[in-house]
Order: sequence, then C-alpha cells, then structure tokens
Amino acid sequence: MRLIALATLGLTALSAPAFADETTGTILAYDRLANIIVLQDKSSWTLDAKTLVPSDLMAGDKVTLTFTSDGDNGAKPASKLTRN
Repeated sequence: MRLIALATLGLTALSAPAFADETTGTILAYDRLANIIVLQDKSSWTLDAKTLVPSDLMAGDKVTLTFTSDGDNGAKPASKLTRN
C-alpha cells in the first residue's frame, strides 16, 4: 500500500504545472529587432515573439515582465509585458 501511495505522490510531483514568475523594473534599453529589454538593474530579458509590446515603449518606462523559470537553464522568454 505504501508503494502505491509513494508512486502516486511521485507522479503528482512530476505532473505539476509550471507557474509564471514576474519581475518589475525600469527599462534602461529596448532592442525592438532582437526583442530584448535591459532593465536598470542590468538584467537582460528576451521577449517571446508573441509578446505584445506597446509601440511607444521606451527607456524610463516601468514594466512588469511575466516569464516561466526553466530550472538550471534560467528563464524562458517573457510571455507578457505590462507597463506600470
């Protein structure tokens, strides 16, 4: 019985959904061609090709980026950008 309970617990942990993370900061630079944003803390964020970006986004804007952590590989490209 314990073996079945442990197996069920293990499968549940493996099938857990990925949760989105967020970071907030002020834009230092934005490369529209490469879809890369650099925040004032010098962190660099790639935007997913499907991420909607305001056409008037510029340095100095405060934004929140939503992304998914990718374990030891860092983070996947940001899937959402919200101007604050």
